[in-house]
Amino acid sequence: RGLEVRHYLRGTSTLVLWSKLRYSLCPLFANEILVWYFDITTRYRPRKIIMSDNLVLDGEVREGFILLGKKGVYKVEKFLGEGSFGRVAKCKKLGTDKVVAIKIVSGSAQTEINLLKELSKIDGDKHNLVKMVDCFRYKSYTCIAMELLDQSLYDFMRERYNQPLTVEEIKTIAWQMIVALKGLESINLVHCDIKLDNIMLVDQVSEPFRVKLIDFGVSDKITNMRTGRLMQNMVYRAPEVHLGLPLDQRVDMWSLGYVLCVLYTGTFIHGWDSEYDIIRQSLKTEKSVSDRFDFWSFDQLIPDHLEAAKKREVEQFVDLLKRMLMMDPSKRISPSEALRHPITHLRTPIETPPPLLLTQRSWVCFNSDTDCQVCTQKKKKKLVIVSMKLH
Repeated sequence: RGLEVRHYLRGTSTLVLWSKLRYSLCPLFANEILVWYFDITTRYRPRKIIMSDNLVLDGEVREGFILLGKKGVYKVEKFLGEGSFGRVAKCKKLGTDKVVAIKIVSGSAQTEINLLKELSKIDGDKHNLVKMVDCFRYKSYTCIAMELLDQSLYDFMRERYNQPLTVEEIKTIAWQMIVALKGLESINLVHCDIKLDNIMLVDQVSEPFRVKLIDFGVSDKITNMRTGRLMQNMVYRAPEVHLGLPLDQRVDMWSLGYVLCVLYTGTFIHGWDSEYDIIRQSLKTEKSVSDRFDFWSFDQLIPDHLEAAKKREVEQFVDLLKRMLMMDPSKRISPSEALRHPITHLRTPIETPPPLLLTQRSWVCFNSDTDCQVCTQKKKKKLVIVSMKLH
């Protein structure tokens, strides 16, 4: 078991090939490999295998399947999630103790593969970017094997019922993501879809708040960023995307600033408003420090009861948010500038949670699907703080 199929079967006749496979793998997987990877006819395969009820004719990948990659053979253990892009499965590399996450996409996904190959030019661990370990085809699917990570910030926040993080915790995440943006900038790449779902905790138990950026399915080169192109989840979307203005890598900095703001407040500052309302509220915020959103301003993020050192760190963090969320992209802080910001040099931990920004309690869903049935069922059971109208 755990054989390296390509080396093991090189130069083997069809009859011997079937004999080796049927004793190394279960008949179903042996049958799959013969038909789909070696284009071998049914001549040496028993009829009972061809007619087996377990034989999947629709080509869909299922739990327990064996996938033959370029760098190894993988067994699908379970599916971790799915979306419009396809599905992600937890797989074990046979013959080793390695476990990977394989993204199974219908079609070629050649654009994403090319971008992941571009990412391999820089150190994924150093720049906090997910690493691709293998890429191959299975029937009509493209399989992209990547390192297996823990959980997304989206899932992490939902598990804690959207309780805000401390500045110290957010600062750790912010630093790593800014380094990631600087790495992308060095290879002229724009992520285009930074959100809670696409920032993964590596291992929250052994490495608290160690994160990596994932999902480059809609990423693109800076030179290919077309004016008027629609990208990003609406609530994370940069103003220049809403307004149809020229685009570049600074759209990622806006999205990251928004993510940090959500982690600090436990709520979406725009909610699920229309594009018009989002732009209107963003303009209000930037006019002056005294101007407010309908329910809060940046100044209200700074509590008065903190000690001087702790309050200074919160003020520095809020200043970074302001610079990341500038309406004018030309005035928005760059990754290099953000890494030199004072907040990255302050080390005093903040144990006091962020100020409560709300007067009413309601269930907050981080799912982009506003008709989420799970949240509808939980709404009566779990209440968390979401927003507060400050006067």
